[in-house]
Amino acid sequence: MKNIYITDLDHTFLRNDLSLSDYTKTIWNAKANDSILSVATARTYGRTERFLAGVHINAPMILLDGALIATREKKIIDTKLLSKELSDAVIAEGERFGIYPFVLALADENLNEAFLHSSILNADQKKVLARYTKEDNLQERTNLKAMEKNFKIVYMGEEQLLRDLEKHLKEVFGEEMKYILAPEAYIGCYFLTLLHKNADKSHGIQSVSEYMGFDLKKLTVFGDNFNDLGMFELAGTAVAMANAQAGVKEKAHIVLPHTNDEDGVARYLESLK
Repeated sequence: MKNIYITDLDHTFLRNDLSLSDYTKTIWNAKANDSILSVATARTYGRTERFLAGVHINAPMILLDGALIATREKKIIDTKLLSKELSDAVIAEGERFGIYPFVLALADENLNEAFLHSSILNADQKKVLARYTKEDNLQERTNLKAMEKNFKIVYMGEEQLLRDLEKHLKEVFGEEMKYILAPEAYIGCYFLTLLHKNADKSHGIQSVSEYMGFDLKKLTVFGDNFNDLGMFELAGTAVAMANAQAGVKEKAHIVLPHTNDEDGVARYLESLK
């Protein structure tokens, strides 16, 4: 039975400038012949593909925090979607707090994604949008509404505001959705991510495991943030980066001495030789 390695991208596999060193690519790709390799990320299919240029992936990818499981050839294995009705109701509740989300949706069945946002933006959202390009299919709306098939809704801003919003949304919608509140180091704010109640990296791991037929005991996962904890619980070996959140390190089997900027994942894989 092959070993399986699944890594988070941001602050884990990718460096802080969103690049991968030649060293990391070489070490990772060397595992492709005798291991199952994939990623589990909050990123979209399009962004993930661009980040992983020159990187071997031989299993379905867990994308958008588990809302989408797809191969690099755009074969959709599974989706966990938020309805338009529910998403629009969420947007309306957020408006009462003076904040509008980003909505990541499925634009068509060829895995083209739409990135919807309001024309009313806070400072943190403006910082995020500055990192995106036309390739990301940004769509500004003066009256923000969701699409028919929505992967996730993401609010960003100050921690207390988002904690208050999360509390309110849970009171209104209860267990209809999954709520993930976590710090975002790139921007220096907090993100509140809303997903289908069964969309997370742990469900994604299970979907990929069933599709590929591998033993979870042979699985090693790498992560740094709270949305990685679900897959930490499933994996035979859960590895936290040196730069991981303290609460994530507490749940890990191994805490690396190296950060994502120091090729931590690749250094660990090379040490297994």
